[in-house]
Amino acid sequence: MTPREEELRTYTIKPIGFVHKKENKEILSILQEYKSGLKNLNGFSHLQVIWWFSHFDNLESRKTLIFDQMPFEAPESGVFACRSPLRPNPIGLSTVKIVALNADLGQIEIVSIDADDQTPILDLKPYLPSSNRVKDPQVAEWASNWPEWTPA
Repeated sequence: MTPREEELRTYTIKPIGFVHKKENKEILSILQEYKSGLKNLNGFSHLQVIWWFSHFDNLESRKTLIFDQMPFEAPESGVFACRSPLRPNPIGLSTVKIVALNADLGQIEIVSIDADDQTPILDLKPYLPSSNRVKDPQVAEWASNWPEWTPA
């Protein structure tokens, strides 16, 4: 494959499940064919959820590279300097706290996720402090007054 062919290559992504928000509960529902992938997940307190910003999967959103609607006071920024849903590839990443896990049903109840109901889930990874946090991280000056921790 030439460098140009590699540059234009596309990838196939299939959801492994969906976010469900109902009756004051938030559930990650894993599809039947992927439920066995939950084996030995019990015992972890947190997950990293990789999901698709499905409401922003359109040509206009994918072309947006500058974002100016931050949830906190911040300057206009490039999408790679923020967590905007408008991105070339609308992929979201959230760290969530596990409330309950039912591997047989393929359901993981969580505290909260910043994804909408029916959002496609692309992957799950257990949160591991040894590989998911860094010592002495730095953020841009304009983001230095943002909360230090996720509420959940």
